[in-house]
Amino acid sequence: MTLSRPVAFYAPLKSPNHPLPSGDRTMARLLMKGLGQAGFPPVLASELRTLDKAGDGQRQDELRRRSLAEADRLIARYRALPDAMRPRLWFTYHVYYKAPDWIGPPVAEALGIPYAVAEGSRATKRARGSWALGHEGSEAALDRADVVFVMTAHDREALERVKPQRQVLVDLPPFLDLRDWPAPPARPRPEAPPRLLTVAMMREGDKLASYRILAAALDRLRHLPWTLDVVGDGEARDEVARLFSGMAQRVRFHGRIDGRADLAAFYGSADLFVWPAVNEAYGMVLLEAQALGCAVAAGAYGGVASVVRNGETGTLTAPGDAAAFAGALSDLLGDRGRLRELGANAVRFVRQDRDLDHASLRLRRALEPLTDETGG
Repeated sequence: MTLSRPVAFYAPLKSPNHPLPSGDRTMARLLMKGLGQAGFPPVLASELRTLDKAGDGQRQDELRRRSLAEADRLIARYRALPDAMRPRLWFTYHVYYKAPDWIGPPVAEALGIPYAVAEGSRATKRARGSWALGHEGSEAALDRADVVFVMTAHDREALERVKPQRQVLVDLPPFLDLRDWPAPPARPRPEAPPRLLTVAMMREGDKLASYRILAAALDRLRHLPWTLDVVGDGEARDEVARLFSGMAQRVRFHGRIDGRADLAAFYGSADLFVWPAVNEAYGMVLLEAQALGCAVAAGAYGGVASVVRNGETGTLTAPGDAAAFAGALSDLLGDRGRLRELGANAVRFVRQDRDLDHASLRLRRALEPLTDETGG
């Protein structure tokens, strides 16, 4: 039996080995699983992180120089290997102006191998300003890609608009490996107040903005029965606790929880997952909650609509609108039957469309035509 040549895998925003849990780390690991199952065994090529949160041109230039040196090192290393051990494809996950891929394109060019990107985002308004160099790098990488796996409808419009003629765009919506999660529990008719749940890191910026909206919405619903479990931690935990201090008897903070079994217990016992999702790319926790039969209420930012089917598996509200979020919660809290229906729909949605088997099939069908091998 001939073994498949490996695929060089790279995640410039956050390595799959990064110590802090996040949706981005989770998706990187899932993509590596999907590639392996599709017959494209991945090998992590580099852990160089190119993220610049602040818009620091000097930092971007330094990251570019370090990346090009890393590319030269990898080219020399790969050329020294026998053909059967060289990567047959370069695969980069998550390319955008704050985390460009300066490494993959020159390596792919030097080795004469295809270059693929999953979750690439274009942002023409960043061509000038603080992230101009990062924008230049991300656009060059996306222009070079032979195939771009589009993970949300939100990204597709910009990708379509400036797509090189030879480039193929392939839909690859966010997915889970359901073998990592238990089956959704039976949900008897409860007599206790509805249990709300949110799972999110506590840090400045978009996460804290989401917590503010959630607290403001729940403050409007003091007249209704409900409890809220909050799973997460971070440098902004004191501020988050302050936001909910007026509802302290209803809100329980559980800190950071990494174990899937423990997270699954929270998802499985909640009636509704609530998260305003400020500037979320899509939100892996929203998909995880649905896999365990928990309906979702979320803000309709970015690609959230690609993981929550509005009116079918949950409810999406206008981005940043605390009053609209409160109204949606009020409607759902008053109809436990509707919550159970949405939760049941959510389980079907994830299992029928968002599992690893479907994703690996999409990956294989798109990547096989780019290579001389077919995984044999």
